[in-house]
Amino acid sequence: MKRQLPGLAETARDSRPDIPDGMYLVRVDGAQFRWHAHKPFYVLRLSVLEPRTLAGQSIVGRLYCTQKALWKLGWFLRDFLYDPELLAHEQVDEKALPGLRGVVKISHTVVNGVSLISLDGFAPASQWEELAAASSPMASGSATAEASR
Repeated sequence: MKRQLPGLAETARDSRPDIPDGMYLVRVDGAQFRWHAHKPFYVLRLSVLEPRTLAGQSIVGRLYCTQKALWKLGWFLRDFLYDPELLAHEQVDEKALPGLRGVVKISHTVVNGVSLISLDGFAPASQWEELAAASSPMASGSATAEASR
């Protein structure tokens, strides 16, 4: 038997807006370690601060903690100005991560049919203006025009 349930399709849609690939100035809202036998990782919940059109949107991504991937976790911690003393002692305090700010470059990938956000790069928050200007289509267009003169 089939039943008509008005509004059902609306609840099945992904309520999170799509955040396009690119660079964002973000704040860490939360971090949680997840143990996995082969690939332990941190789940990071980031809140977009810039560009203003996407401010308040969330980005959720993973940083793996395997020996092969520790360089990326270190890059993130360094650029987001994580406590250097804790870093020197090889410690990550989940309670010290919320509130840290920095720039993240993201892209979307599909793994086993699941769409995931890849955290591709990081930079200190102090570099946001420079990076945003360099990555905007207007900036690259004007640089091309100047180069052709």
